[in-house]
Amino acid sequence: MAEHETFPMTAEGKVKLQEELEDLKTNKRPQVIDRIKIARSYGDLSENSEYESAKDEQSMLESRISTVEHMLQYAEIIDSNNTDEDEVTIGKKVTFKELPDEEPEEYTIVGAVEADPMSGKISNDSPIAKALLHHKVNDEVAIATPGGDMKVQIISVEAV
Repeated sequence: MAEHETFPMTAEGKVKLQEELEDLKTNKRPQVIDRIKIARSYGDLSENSEYESAKDEQSMLESRISTVEHMLQYAEIIDSNNTDEDEVTIGKKVTFKELPDEEPEEYTIVGAVEADPMSGKISNDSPIAKALLHHKVNDEVAIATPGGDMKVQIISVEAV
């Protein structure tokens, strides 16, 4: 039996994906179908830009539905409560500061499918998360950056 890629995520991330899938199937898909029906009513499909646009949208929508279904099928829920309280893992908020005296930065480490850097949620595949994972409070960690290694100290770790 072939191995499948798993998609690590928090329970909250899985719920959001399930909600997105439901919305895509029950709201977005019927809207696109209606757009296609309306565009067809305009006549000659060979020169109908509305029809082409609606078909393109349908293709992108069906692709997203397929992707989300695949991610949900192979979701690996990470329970941060099964790890040491002060260990950096997926599903935990980590605060660290660049040494020697920089301001603290705070991120929640999540699976790649739920990453949102603008909201402070970084992917477990990001260079920062990869460097911090499995370290503990007070550990000093080197994070590889294009400008050279950045040395940080973990200040706190908390489950979210």
